[in-house]
Amino acid sequence: MKDCIDDSFNIYGEQINSRLLIGSALYPSPAIMAESIEASGSQIVTVSLRRQQSAAAGDDFWQLIKDTGLKILPNTAGCHSVKEAVTLAQMCREVFATDWIKLELIGDEYNLQPDPFALLEATKILLAEGFKVLPYCTDDLVLCQRLAQAGCEVLMPWGAPIGTGKGLLNQYNLKTIRERLPELTLIVDAGLGLPSHACQALEMGYDAVLLNSAIAGAGCPVTMSCAFKAAVEAGRFGYLAKAMPEKEVAAPSTPTMGMPFWHQDKI
Repeated sequence: MKDCIDDSFNIYGEQINSRLLIGSALYPSPAIMAESIEASGSQIVTVSLRRQQSAAAGDDFWQLIKDTGLKILPNTAGCHSVKEAVTLAQMCREVFATDWIKLELIGDEYNLQPDPFALLEATKILLAEGFKVLPYCTDDLVLCQRLAQAGCEVLMPWGAPIGTGKGLLNQYNLKTIRERLPELTLIVDAGLGLPSHACQALEMGYDAVLLNSAIAGAGCPVTMSCAFKAAVEAGRFGYLAKAMPEKEVAAPSTPTMGMPFWHQDKI
């Protein structure tokens, strides 16, 4: 079976085996967060420097994150301007000793939609400073093309607005982005609520999904983490196996050619 499985993908030259990236916010407790992250099998955990509160709580949080042994992907959650996002990214590079940055730049408070114009501007600035930018964007093909032209090797289009759990609202857009940008690593980020949503994204050929609310907000985050891990694996297998073509009419699964036919008068 191993011959038909490509179980790794590339983020700026680094091979990643788990196709599930996980967030570190909103969990009922630090202990549940740590257990959920471990159960996910993820190799990458996202953290927000800006949203950490008291120094004491922050120290405990960072220690828990360090104890996971996972690669940290800092993000610029909560930023609303190019200057804010660039400054926070620079701080994250100092604190976490990584040039990876998940670039979030919100343009609308109602649905937390990324600002496409500011996002592209901030991306160009950070790429010029040597950052490996993973921009969180909408499912807009032209924006994704512009980000790729700027030098991004990884893009993170949303499935739906952050925290809604609505799944892949515009599958046509997502499929088009995948087809038109075959050389890029594409990760569906935000809006997933069910393991089946993650499975759909991987079946489309997306390289991975990033989750936070869907796991942290579940009745049992640890169990949900296991469910998403299995769903991502199933979706990837489904993509590699290549689905049968859809048909408009029924077709028997058991062939009749060569089978004996018995007549009543011969019995």
